[in-house]
Amino acid sequence: MFPDCSHIGCVIADLFDTPAVSGLGTRPDVLTPAGERVLIAAIDSIELTPFRFQQWIGKRLTHSFGWQYDFQSGELGRGDPMPDWLLPIRDRAAVAAGTAPDALVQALLLRYDPGAGIGWHRDRPIYDQVVGISLGAPATMRFRRKQGERWRRVNVPLEPRGLYHLSGEVRHDWEHSIAPIDQTRWSITFRSFSAQGLRIAAAA
Repeated sequence: MFPDCSHIGCVIADLFDTPAVSGLGTRPDVLTPAGERVLIAAIDSIELTPFRFQQWIGKRLTHSFGWQYDFQSGELGRGDPMPDWLLPIRDRAAVAAGTAPDALVQALLLRYDPGAGIGWHRDRPIYDQVVGISLGAPATMRFRRKQGERWRRVNVPLEPRGLYHLSGEVRHDWEHSIAPIDQTRWSITFRSFSAQGLRIAAAA
């Protein structure tokens, strides 16, 4: 149903061949269509809630496992552990990121219903590497970086069952967003801690 780890391991060299931005890796078809359907059903079986940032409520629906940042309080806290069905996917994401599976300390499940997207942002500095898996409808991830008075912009397609990896320059120096689409899309995003995140988690 899912490709074995050796399948992803065989294509890691392709992940960084000619990145549009330094630190950006993409890989298509890391899941079979059957595996994609299983993951979508698993995400939809969980109570997803609208993303909240202070007084603002987003259209996308989310649920976190593992360590999570509370955008209301600005605090880092430990949530429910990742369920068993998610662990093989986390392990494959870790292979893509070149890190240990337990270094991916957060899993964020998302559903973007028609018209939902995500605005320009950089992930919180408590996090380092980001690995995402796209499910359902195709979408576009947009990247931008200020250069003088202008923005440098790059658009990257997110195909169903594909994986993307953000590290280094694209993770820390570029903003990214996802354009709204007229179909439903799901995603699973894994994150590792930065040195700052590790210090805060140790004191939590």
